[in-house]
Amino acid sequence: VNMRQMRVQSLRPLVEPLKIAGYKRRVAGFETTVTLSDETATAALGARIARGLEPGDAVLLKGELGAGKTTLARAILRALGVEGHVPSPTFTLVQAYQAQELPVFHYDLYRIENPRELSELGIDDAMEDGVVLVEWPERGFPQRLATDALTVTLTQGGADTREAHIAGPARWERFISGAA
Repeated sequence: VNMRQMRVQSLRPLVEPLKIAGYKRRVAGFETTVTLSDETATAALGARIARGLEPGDAVLLKGELGAGKTTLARAILRALGVEGHVPSPTFTLVQAYQAQELPVFHYDLYRIENPRELSELGIDDAMEDGVVLVEWPERGFPQRLATDALTVTLTQGGADTREAHIAGPARWERFISGAA
């Protein structure tokens, strides 16, 4: 085995396609799992995500019904300074908020039946100057926008816990780990 082969072999674990976050052809720069033992832990994760948000960002929230997608979206919005009632956008499909630093658009794509319906929701326009939080992105969120998104997949952990499987660009690592 020569030096070049050793370097290639040592890089293999870093470039495996990410399966849990739904990236099949793309290599994610960051991946971790966080255990959420209660609503306080969810709020803390939401605050860490909020600290890293910049205009043009998308946070994709995946998981079964009742997994905690809306709860995490609310935690992100609260950390961004949004006050008052924060309804689920299940029936309205999108809720817009003016946070302290930037506009935030919370989408729920669960009821989308045809990808053409997405063009009417203005996701591209929302990402120009703001941030989008998207529940049920697998129902049609444009793949061209998903490649740079932070993806959080929520699953049931133990009896009272949830697991947040988080993947996205490498810049998110310092926020999620709490270093920022």
